[in-house]
Order: sequence, then structure tokens, then C-alpha cells
Amino acid sequence: MDSTPDPRPLFQRATEQLAALIRTVRPEQLAAPTRCSDYDVRTLLSHIVGVTRRIGVVGEGGDLLAVPGLAEDVPDDGWGVAYEEARARGIAAWADSARLDAQVEMPWGPTPGRTALSGFVMELVTHAWDLCEGLGRPLGLDQELAEFARAFARQALPADRRGEGVPFEAVLPAPEGADAYGQLAAWLGRRPLADR
Repeated sequence: MDSTPDPRPLFQRATEQLAALIRTVRPEQLAAPTRCSDYDVRTLLSHIVGVTRRIGVVGEGGDLLAVPGLAEDVPDDGWGVAYEEARARGIAAWADSARLDAQVEMPWGPTPGRTALSGFVMELVTHAWDLCEGLGRPLGLDQELAEFARAFARQALPADRRGEGVPFEAVLPAPEGADAYGQLAAWLGRRPLADR
């Protein structure tokens, strides 16, 4: 049995945080840039919904890659509803504690459920920072979530494991006085929009 703590409470909090951020999005912000040069706010929302749908499918024992990484079926006024549906499915899919110790299929191979879900928490927390940056920081973010995500990222994505096939850039120095999100972003090679 994996000794990683149960990530489900953090998953729920991470999805609640994203849902709150998504509720702040105004139509004129959808084309705004985010810290990812390939993603405006609309595309980032599409990815967040797609990833959260994948989390539900993995929790149900399905194939992550059978679900598109971008939710291209959501109208511009439907992001809040689509995200609520995806996160509710994810929470329900992981409700059974047995899923935490079951092996789930990830792109790199079989992985204990609790490790996979911890990785998804890291991704959702990181995308919360990405979205918050793109929206002009409308809400304060949960620092405990970022601490968890940063600790997981340091373990799962060491500085020497970047490059081809890894969707993160080289580790950057964290800005002086950076909070947990700034430190997480730097570890994952991300810069605030103001620094791009």
C-alpha cells in the first residue's frame, strides 16, 4: 500500500478553487493571454475542463487518453456548468477508498490511484495559478494547495528530468518573496505574465 496521504480532500479543494475562479471570468477575458503562449483564457478553460473530465474517467477505471485533453464542446457561456459537471464526476469517481490503492493506467504506465490523483491535484493547482494570472488575479489562492503541489512536483518532476516528452520547462529561480504559488510556478518553469 502506498504511504502517500489521501489526496481526495485536496482534490475537492482544488476543484472548488478552480470553480470559483471560473465564475469570475467575463466574456471579454476569454481571448486574454495566459502564461502559456499557446493558451488564451478560453483554451486554458477548455484544457481545465478536459483534464478534470479525464480525472473522473481514470477514477472510474477508464482510459485517460480516450478523453480529449481539450473540451471543445463547451460554449463560451458554459464553462462554469461544464466544470461543475466534470468536478462532480471526479469527486464521485474517487469516493471509494479502494480506488486509492488500485492501479490506474496513466500514459507512463500503471500507477497507484493515490499517486495519480496527487499528480492531478498538482496539475489543477498549477492551472489555477495560470488562470488567476490570465484573469488579473481576481481571487486569493489557497496556499496549502500550492505547498502540496510544490512538494509533489519536486518529487515527481526533479530538476534534471525536463526536456522532450515532459510538459514543463527548466526550473527557474523563484522571485524573491514568492509565495507557494510563485515557488510552484518557478519549479515548473513558469513565469508570471508580467515577466514574460
